[in-house]
Amino acid sequence: MRVTAVRGVTPALIGPVWRTLPWRAPAAAGTLGLLVAATPLVTGGEPAPWQTLLLLRGVALIGALGLAFLLDDPARHLTAPLPTPRPVRQALRVALVAPLAAVWWTAVLLLAPSASRPPVGEVTLEAVAVGVLALAAAALAVRLTDEARPGPYVAAALLLTAVLAPLLAPEGWALFVQADDPRWPAAHDRWAVLTAVAAGAGALCAPEPLGRGARRTRAAHGRG
Repeated sequence: MRVTAVRGVTPALIGPVWRTLPWRAPAAAGTLGLLVAATPLVTGGEPAPWQTLLLLRGVALIGALGLAFLLDDPARHLTAPLPTPRPVRQALRVALVAPLAAVWWTAVLLLAPSASRPPVGEVTLEAVAVGVLALAAAALAVRLTDEARPGPYVAAALLLTAVLAPLLAPEGWALFVQADDPRWPAAHDRWAVLTAVAAGAGALCAPEPLGRGARRTRAAHGRG
């Protein structure tokens, strides 16, 4: 019965969720990412393959920093008692933004110099992994704190991780390798594992903690 009710409510949420999405940060990140990706085209330069790969990785990180704000919701304390569970509302946010993110990344790849562009599938996997990691970190922040807008903290943590990961990762677990490196296939097996782990962690963090949800429901009923 509850599943049927959720299915009935979810389509009605599309419009309100669309209007309340925090578009400013993802839009700014997307615009900046496109400008960075277009730099070789604008300057007329012909970067080496390693430079184009570094450029695309940087653009993927910029996009992920925008996604770190996707679960920001100033009204989260008011929506906790709603019949539609928080995982459904969060999944709807991701589903609404995912097609736009796919179009954006396609544009980024088309802007990259074709002569030095790395394998599209593998670099796209890296971009997906970083984006999923940003969303999982945002879900964790929402799960563990009462902060309505954890996006800035999540973005800062993601940026710090991006800086430290290449320095601290064990040699045998290298992720940021060049396309002509023999470790390239193994590195992208690890990227796939990282994507799956991050997605699973994000899903586990989505539900509202029972105690906190009950307190918010009582508070909402008291205000009503």
